[in-house]
Amino acid sequence: MDSMDRSILRCLSEDSRQSATKISRTVHLSVAAVIERIRKLERNGIIRRYTIVADQHKIGNEVVALMEVSLEHPQYYDEFTKVMNTHPDVVACDYLTGDYDFMLKIQTRSSETLEQLHRVIKSVPGVSGTKTYFVLKEIKSGLTALSEA
Repeated sequence: MDSMDRSILRCLSEDSRQSATKISRTVHLSVAAVIERIRKLERNGIIRRYTIVADQHKIGNEVVALMEVSLEHPQYYDEFTKVMNTHPDVVACDYLTGDYDFMLKIQTRSSETLEQLHRVIKSVPGVSGTKTYFVLKEIKSGLTALSEA
């Protein structure tokens, strides 16, 4: 992957629906070359999917929270991640080093639905502790970091 691929990815991360023509003007490459590079990025698994970013408040999710979760033992990893992957309010789940094993990003309708999810998480076998933070305001959100290499 070179700097041109990074430029194309940067364009797509800003708006994944923009045309190859518009991208070609931005990166100063022919439309055909842009299309071929995008296909190559898809084939190589660098571009895994195209998605949207929805305004959570407008779709009824008034609460955004981060939750740290500890497991008693790594043997509970598979069961815990299976439950997190199936819960629609858990939008991100990262495995960590440090005092806690996981960091969850949760987007949900209310503090009541957060409490219900908290009960679900605490009932997963092996969960030994949680710590929850309410997000007051999202300052920066990005799906992909594209630094120059």
